[in-house]
Amino acid sequence: MKCPFCNFYDSKVIDSRPAEDKIRRRRECLSCMKRFTTYEAIEHAPLIVIKKDKTRQIFDKEKLLQSMLKACSKRPVSLEALENAVSEIETSLLNDMDKEVQYSRIGELAMEKLRNIDDVAYVRFASVYRQFKDINSFMDELKFILNKDGLN
Repeated sequence: MKCPFCNFYDSKVIDSRPAEDKIRRRRECLSCMKRFTTYEAIEHAPLIVIKKDKTRQIFDKEKLLQSMLKACSKRPVSLEALENAVSEIETSLLNDMDKEVQYSRIGELAMEKLRNIDDVAYVRFASVYRQFKDINSFMDELKFILNKDGLN
């Protein structure tokens, strides 16, 4: 680590501690003996989404959050619950250790989270995501939900 005072290339770490997704290190130059602070951040490789048309784009958690917010419009769902769901989805995708993920995997994870948060929001999201062609396919999904919940 280069000293900001004398440009010497060697220093020793005096103290290290976590600080907001980073590590703060207090260093001392071995030449001029002055102290300075550095911050280290973990570099994440971007997660790439393979879209339906086979194009690729970087995963955008804001985009996912916005689509889930639309599904929850006028529903008693807190923003915090949706933000937590999106974070859990992102963590799940990153833990899979795949650098590229199919859009369908993200959609399925979002539907799973919404189903646990609000059934109406789940159906709204599914109707757009699954692109129901007619009322019968929509009814099949509703029957599936009712059967899964033991309501029918």
